[in-house]
Amino acid sequence: MTREGRSATHDGPSEVSSVIDQNMEALIQRQRENEKDRSFQEKVAGGITRFAGSMVFVYLHLAFFGTWITVNLGLVPIMSPFDPTLVILAMVASVEAIFISTFVLISQNRMAAESEKRAELALQISLLNEHETTRIITMLSAIAEKLNVGTEVHPEELAELKQDVSPEVVLAEIERRKPD
Repeated sequence: MTREGRSATHDGPSEVSSVIDQNMEALIQRQRENEKDRSFQEKVAGGITRFAGSMVFVYLHLAFFGTWITVNLGLVPIMSPFDPTLVILAMVASVEAIFISTFVLISQNRMAAESEKRAELALQISLLNEHETTRIITMLSAIAEKLNVGTEVHPEELAELKQDVSPEVVLAEIERRKPD
């Protein structure tokens, strides 16, 4: 901790508050742990997906397919065509597309599972925040009443704000209001 109440990292003082810095470090640590927990197959699928989504992959394919097509159209006099109808090329490209799409789906499934975990965490934090806010409003209302301090909040609105929100009721109302 530096004098200004900011966290200092190995790169120097941080421009964010110590709480944000701690949260970021916790998230980074969690990502490292998740990466370690991935199976070998998930790591391979992720690596292949990253490579298939790179410009190096595009350049290699341009070179490979360009050479294949050029040779098989007879445009290279030192080589004779080995796939003049380009059927073998089409088969190779189709098989490659099947595998690449499978690897992409594996990676997307993993990312969807991680996203679902984050959404569940965000929901739990929001519910906790709602509960705490309701309690704070109730306490402030009691303090204001005890000190005989008037507020601009209407009594009906204050009564509503003091009530806990039931997630089940909110979800049911959302479902009820959705268009078919």
